[in-house]
Amino acid sequence: MQFSDRTRAYFGYSVRKRATLRNSCNFRRLVFHCVYKYSFLMDLYIISFSSFILAAAQKNFLHISRAHDHEPRCYFSPNEGLNRYCISKLYNLNKLSRYVVAKSELAGAGTPDASYSLSEVKLFSKVRGVCFYAVTAIAAISLIGFMIVAHPFVLLFDRYRRKAQHFVAKLWAAATVAPFFKIEYEGLENLPSHDAPAVYVSNHQSFLDIYTLLTLGRSFKFISKTAIFLFPIIGWAMSMMGTIPLKRMDSRSQLECLKRCMDLIGNGASVFFFPEGTRSKDGKLGDFKKGAFSVAAKTRVPVVPITLIGTGGIMPAGMEGVVNSGSVKVIIHKPIKETDPEILRQIARNTILDTLKLRC
Repeated sequence: MQFSDRTRAYFGYSVRKRATLRNSCNFRRLVFHCVYKYSFLMDLYIISFSSFILAAAQKNFLHISRAHDHEPRCYFSPNEGLNRYCISKLYNLNKLSRYVVAKSELAGAGTPDASYSLSEVKLFSKVRGVCFYAVTAIAAISLIGFMIVAHPFVLLFDRYRRKAQHFVAKLWAAATVAPFFKIEYEGLENLPSHDAPAVYVSNHQSFLDIYTLLTLGRSFKFISKTAIFLFPIIGWAMSMMGTIPLKRMDSRSQLECLKRCMDLIGNGASVFFFPEGTRSKDGKLGDFKKGAFSVAAKTRVPVVPITLIGTGGIMPAGMEGVVNSGSVKVIIHKPIKETDPEILRQIARNTILDTLKLRC
């Protein structure tokens, strides 16, 4: 470590001279020069820390895993080997690059080969997201013609259930999700017959919930924001399927929505509600609103609770541009028959909540 004559001279001064020098502009320039020129002292700490990480990795005990909540977490394991490292740049000072090396592994992958850098995982999910919307757009454009051709006949012979339109929607949803994730079904025997009206309710975690539920092939009518109907192709398809529009925070629109639901049920169709009212931001089950259960109690039809697991991990709420790897499970519970909407609400929510606690 070579210091300049100016620096050596300073450290050779007496205490009085040092005090004088500290009050001078020369001293300020000297300090700036020393800090700027010899900032490698901080580098020693960085290099030491990096050496520790590398040594720990070679000893196979330090891992940085990617947990289900998409936050990197450290854990120690003496048995697993080091598969791959990701290099994250800490900072760049005086044109010197400094790095820390750490391992990134997707938790739950099952094999040591399934290791990726965090940047690779983000990029991979974004690429999958682009591909997802490309596939859904191609499928929608390809199938919308069938819906348009069939729609006059649907209005004449099946105005309320619209089974033909829902069949096309099922093909669209299945074609979209098939390349990206697998759906497992449990409790299909609990579904009412196709001609039996019912009120279906489910937890709401992701934009993918709609795709997942459409693959069931049931002709239930969703409730959607009016703004969605303005989108080309998708909005047209929703109108032809009989989706019920709703203006949020508009009490008159909410009342009309409930009346239309009861009218559909009275004519043999089924309706679908997300009783939470919106997607869960943190994955926790929110409070259920009474609307769906009031409709079921007044029309005396059963409530069919459905639990969706995994959609929030693949496409989290607020991150519709990414599609992570994973699988989805759909659990259909036994229908609930009660005349009190509050009892229906409590039973349905507890059924879904208990299942989420048990399976997640």
